[in-house]
Amino acid sequence: MTIVLDTNVILDILQKREPFFADSYKALRKAIEAESDCLISATAATDIFYVLRKALQSSEKAKGHIEQLSQLITFADVQGVDIHTALMRSMPDFEDAVVDAVAERNGASYIVTRNIKDFAGSSVQAITPTDFLKK
Repeated sequence: MTIVLDTNVILDILQKREPFFADSYKALRKAIEAESDCLISATAATDIFYVLRKALQSSEKAKGHIEQLSQLITFADVQGVDIHTALMRSMPDFEDAVVDAVAERNGASYIVTRNIKDFAGSSVQAITPTDFLKK
């Protein structure tokens, strides 16, 4: 199985954001233990870095978190075709439409996110970390 993790789930884990940390962490752990392919879009990596650098007030610490993350997940390239696909989607948030296009191109079974409503119209089923744990 292939899953794409949305930025909010990764930030929940890396920043231990409550009340979301436990289910987000358990969902990632479950996917890894099941030997699922866990992806984030390459553009999400830059967003995650930006948020962490601001929160930690350190580029080096943020880079360290990205390095640790890279040992658990795969960064999925965002291609021009993904941008064109996202532009044709009737999703409210363009960044989420790009995540959906990347997920579709990579044959993902799920997009794991806390932001289900923004994935209305997604070609890949969006599911919360809590619901992923029930699968």
